[in-house]
Amino acid sequence: MVKRVERLREADLYPAIKAHLVALGYAVKGEVGAADVVAVKGDAVLVVEMKTAFSLTLFHQGIARQAITDAVYLAVPAGGARKALLANVGLARRLGLGVMTVRPRDGLVEVLADPGPFTPRKSKVKAARMKAAFARLRGDPNAGGATRHGLVTGYRQDALACARFIAVHGASTGARIKAWAEVPNATTIMADNHYGWFKRVSRGVYDLTPAGRQGLADWNDADSNDDDGGAAAGVSPDA
Repeated sequence: MVKRVERLREADLYPAIKAHLVALGYAVKGEVGAADVVAVKGDAVLVVEMKTAFSLTLFHQGIARQAITDAVYLAVPAGGARKALLANVGLARRLGLGVMTVRPRDGLVEVLADPGPFTPRKSKVKAARMKAAFARLRGDPNAGGATRHGLVTGYRQDALACARFIAVHGASTGARIKAWAEVPNATTIMADNHYGWFKRVSRGVYDLTPAGRQGLADWNDADSNDDDGGAAAGVSPDA
């Protein structure tokens, strides 16, 4: 006989949360006004909003309770995907909300974040990477989204520029492509061959594979800018 597992309810979180707050010296009552849990200690007022999982509604409720007090916590059962949990805790912190979890099997309460002002830390490294990726893209190929084949990156555009050059001028060295198609890392791109578009035919010389020719056809719309260094458009590097 299979044992039926009862679905967890919001009310199941309350006893553990109350016990946790009482241990901290608060007087605690449930369902006071619009709030799920209200705790009072002297002049301090603390509010907890409970749900069986993170949701937009839970965040909305937490923000609304900030009109009552700055000490607002969101409470959910412990468990679930860690990546999603960290993302939700991060969002709560940015909104000035605290987060606590309740372990269903034994009622253990863990505070993952306390409410309070949040100042985001800027990453110079991430900003530099973003600017580099922006500068590397030719034109605006993604138009706020992706092409019919997927996201166009600067790396893919460089690979396409190499492939176009070879399609027009035949097997070539990376140095030649670098000079005429304006792809500084042409040799590395063809040697690494992430897309399977290139094959080495002799020392330092690369040609297209059938997959490379198909890639050119498939990704023909990957550049919104016709300036690929001239050579790929049919200007002979030997002229």
